[in-house]
Parts: sequence; structure tokens; C-alpha cells
Amino acid sequence: MTQSTPSIVGVGLATLDVLIRLEEMPTWEHRTPVKGVRFDGGGLVGTAMVAAAKLGAHVGFIGTAGSDEAAELKLRSFIESGVDLSRMFRYDGPEDQVMLVYVHAQTGERSFGTVAVEKRHPLPVESLDRDYITAADYLHIDGLKYEAALVAAQWMQAAGKTVVMDGSRTNGRVSDAHRELVRHVDILITGEGYARGLTGIDDIWEAGKQVLTMGPRIFVETVGERGCYTITPDEQFHTPAFSIDVVDTTGAGDVFHGAYIVAMQHGWDARRCARFASAVSAIKCTKLGGRAGVPTFEQTMAFLRKRGGDL
Repeated sequence: MTQSTPSIVGVGLATLDVLIRLEEMPTWEHRTPVKGVRFDGGGLVGTAMVAAAKLGAHVGFIGTAGSDEAAELKLRSFIESGVDLSRMFRYDGPEDQVMLVYVHAQTGERSFGTVAVEKRHPLPVESLDRDYITAADYLHIDGLKYEAALVAAQWMQAAGKTVVMDGSRTNGRVSDAHRELVRHVDILITGEGYARGLTGIDDIWEAGKQVLTMGPRIFVETVGERGCYTITPDEQFHTPAFSIDVVDTTGAGDVFHGAYIVAMQHGWDARRCARFASAVSAIKCTKLGGRAGVPTFEQTMAFLRKRGGDL
């Protein structure tokens, strides 16, 4: 592999996040003091790829972006982190993926508001570069650019490479589109409730075993401050979350994905991958923004050493 060829490629969503940290939501009758404001990049795969790059991986991202100032703000953290954007699909017009993120000052929990636009641009399948994608060792997808994600996953599967998918948190049914993608996924890392929605089984261990019959060889479900659950053909275990002073949980799960892929690149087993990804995600939560708080590899290892063990 040449230096110009990423070892990890992401195909999916990237947003511009306008983050507002406050103690309570304003009303028409009551003004609310704002504790902090930040522009940051967001999106499931987009944030995961920035995290992987900050941790030292050579990364490429494929998504969509407009031609206005908002689009340039959206792409800024990719560029600053060294992510290759040479295969991005750029369209002429205003950025169509902008989010308002309201962050609760006491808990770090957040509420999202999507900025309405007349049209959202898909990622055309014909714009994908098969050789570029399959030259990587890992493909990360989120299913939000479904047609492109499916084709890219099929290409990687045919090439014998590894596909990682972000299954969003859900308390209900998993879409047919996601069910199809899961068939082409090696590592499925999801938010809370995804396994239940996918299998109809409440028990996480039994649900995880069922997920492994659908295609993935490793299943991880993250559950916020309760940590994460991992199920493989050989073992199943719970990894506790790290105790930290939370400022903002935006992007915590996305960052976990990027860190997990980097951990796999190091050849670590599932337990070490989960612990490393949990540490990176915890550190991220100490700053406002989905990407601003992502640590370096060295900072993560120092964090782990202070908490009882180096990987």
C-alpha cells in the first residue's frame, strides 16, 4: 500500500454541527444564558474518520458537500486532521447537512434540530472509485448514504477486506435497508436498542448471538454511561464506561467506532479494542463538540495508564 492510499475509508454522513451549550431551552417568554457555542464537524462516519485520523491512522472519507461557507466549515476538521477528501462528491449549492445541537450543561446530553433544505443530495454510486475503496483494509459505513454504502460494502466483501458498520441507536424496528447492509458487514457496532430492533430479542447476550448469524463476526452495542457489550463466536463480555466529568456526549458513539477500527489495526483482541475505544470516547466527552475533544493515541494511552493498565 502506498502512503497516498488510506488504510481506512469511510462512506457516509458528514454534517456541520452548530453546538449550543445551555442549562435549559429558551422559550418565547424566557431568555436562557448560553454557556458555550462551537462550530464542529459531525455525522456518524464523518466523525469516526476524524477520530481515526487523530489517533494516527491514514484515512479517507467519501461523502457529499456543497459549495458555500457552511460546507467549508464542515470540511475544516477533516482537513486539519489529515483526512483524504479527494473522492468527495461536491455539488454546486448550499450545504444540505447542517445540524443544531443543544447540549445540556449539567449532563452533557443533547437534542438535535436538522436545518430544513429544499433538497438533500445523494452520494451517486457512479461517483465511487472501486480501486480506491478496496485498496483500504477497512471500510466504515453508516447506511445513511444507503445505495453507495451497499455497493462499497459488496466491493470490500468481494476483495476479502473488512467492513465496519455504525448501527444507530433505536428503540424500535430496524429498517429493511439496514438489514440488507448487515449481511455484508464484518464488525457491527451499534447504539442502544439496535440488537433488539434487529432480532426482536430483549436479552442483549441472546440478541447478540442472533446478530452473529446474520453476517457479522463481532457485534458491539454501546449503552452510554453503562459502557458496552461485545459478542463474538468465542466470548461475550461487558466493558464498563470510564468515569469522567462530562461536558458533551455529542459524537461519543461515532468516535467509539473510529477508535475501535484503529484498535483492530493494532491487532488487539476484542477486549482491548473495546477498552481502547471506550477510553477515546470518554476523553472526547470532556469538551464541547463531536470532534474537538478527540485525543491522540499517546493521550489515550496515558489516560489508560492512569486508570490501571496500558494496552
